[in-house]
Amino acid sequence: MMRPPPLITATSFARLPDALRHTGEPSPWAKLTRPGQPMHSFLEAAFFDEASNLWLSDVPYGRVFRVSPNGAWEVMHQIDGEPHAMRIAPDGRHIAVDYSHGLIDLTDKASFEVLSTGLPDQPFMGLSDMTYAPDGTLWFTDSGRTSLSDSTGRVYCLPKDGELRLVCDCVPYSNGICVSPAGAWVYVAATRANQVWRFSSKLPETGMPMVGTFLNLSGGLGPDGLATNDMGWLAVAQAQAGRAYVFDALGLALAEVLLPEGLWTTSVTFHPDNPTKLYIIDAQFGAIFTCDIPFQ
Repeated sequence: MMRPPPLITATSFARLPDALRHTGEPSPWAKLTRPGQPMHSFLEAAFFDEASNLWLSDVPYGRVFRVSPNGAWEVMHQIDGEPHAMRIAPDGRHIAVDYSHGLIDLTDKASFEVLSTGLPDQPFMGLSDMTYAPDGTLWFTDSGRTSLSDSTGRVYCLPKDGELRLVCDCVPYSNGICVSPAGAWVYVAATRANQVWRFSSKLPETGMPMVGTFLNLSGGLGPDGLATNDMGWLAVAQAQAGRAYVFDALGLALAEVLLPEGLWTTSVTFHPDNPTKLYIIDAQFGAIFTCDIPFQ
């Protein structure tokens, strides 16, 4: 029998300041996601830039935050939309997947340009997460309101200087997405199945790739955000469970990380200068937690 992984409790790094917490009427997205509840924010899609600033998307109120290494928050974008995730493209643009608008380019603090609303015969249902591969290919998920009773969540890729391609259309809520360090594998959170799926980034000329279950999880709602580091580790934010997991490239558990408060675990990311330092986002309290993963 395999030994259980180390159990780690994360510590606080930063919290959304009171001045940036929404206090008015919840947005339509907030009402749909948490009916009858106030929502100060819903933080998702953490990633670091080259200067070690941490970026976060606030879905219901159209904001993208940048958090400095010393924990100072700044609103970098605020649009009439629902950006689930944003990444800095290889050419420096701020590209986002927006639940209501589709794939967009955040051209200024308060403006954006729609790049795609889907394929001609297949409009996006509601985009969820995104990642760039080392070769510049953009991979992103289109979850809509899919689940086990409607397993039609999608995964798309947009190669650099290429055309948008539907990769998969059978996921029970396609959510977090990331690629292995060299870009050989694509990991997708199948949230409503409580699984992480994996397939090769080398797609067949036509049709869909062979997809397998990389991880079977339990508890909470299911996996949300995913992240890898240079060692090939995969971190998983377990939604509505107040925890994250870290696995090696073979799928063996390295750590289970508990949050000291909050259950709405949405996102994970490794620090660019320290691949064993993990950051975990909790949307319930608008908080960022961190911990060091033991490495042997």
